[in-house]
Amino acid sequence: MSARKRKHSGGGAAPVPMLPAPLAPAPADSAPLQTVLSPYFSDAPKLDLRLGEDFFNQPCVALAKAFLGKVLVRRRADGTELRGRVVETEAYLGGEDKASHSAGGRRTERNTAMFMKPGTIYVYQIYGIYLCMNVSSQGEGAAVLLRSLEPLEGQEAMRELRSVRRRAAARPLRDKELCNGPSKLCQALDVPRSFDRHDLATDTHVWLERDPQERPAWPGQLVVAARIGVESYGEWARKPLRFYLRGHPCVSVVDREAERQADQPGLEA
Repeated sequence: MSARKRKHSGGGAAPVPMLPAPLAPAPADSAPLQTVLSPYFSDAPKLDLRLGEDFFNQPCVALAKAFLGKVLVRRRADGTELRGRVVETEAYLGGEDKASHSAGGRRTERNTAMFMKPGTIYVYQIYGIYLCMNVSSQGEGAAVLLRSLEPLEGQEAMRELRSVRRRAAARPLRDKELCNGPSKLCQALDVPRSFDRHDLATDTHVWLERDPQERPAWPGQLVVAARIGVESYGEWARKPLRFYLRGHPCVSVVDREAERQADQPGLEA
């Protein structure tokens, strides 16, 4: 064996590997890296976003418009939170409003929440199976129906909740289809019938927040249109008491005629 081969045979100590030089410390005057956290996740700074009694204490039409762009939050039993931005509402005025559950001042066990203080949740059942969520406002028996949301957080959980009422072979729902209707949003946010008469201003399982970014709800204009599903109530079926954000993909029903009228000079929504 040659001297060169003997030098690298197993008898001697293995060569010590070269380690990379340590990184030089950052200059003392360098600016620290800034971490931007989403306000929609649990490790984000806690912001005072929740809306209280003062927000709900306004006339029904004003409240229905004010809801647009606000964020509905549902905290589930396991602590997870689902969030959706309100993009469509309807106002039900009570009293003379023949399409309202409280028309003529009628009070029943079912609609009691409509006569409670502004911000009270009114959950009722339709077709014997689906739920709708409303919130009382100023005015005897007046309330706002939440029609559609833009999903913001917890979309996969929303899909699972919605799948309970869908055929097993049905295609997966797109995000914009999760909450684009009053019963759909109750399914997607796991809103139970037992939320009826709860106070949205103080409840620990569901509440309303302002947008943490303090930005306009949607670049498109507000559209004022007729309500959906009240065709049998004569002139009240045509009253412009539905409000939605024009061009938003999560709106349940687009009213082209109302949008056309809004485009005419001198007419405002």
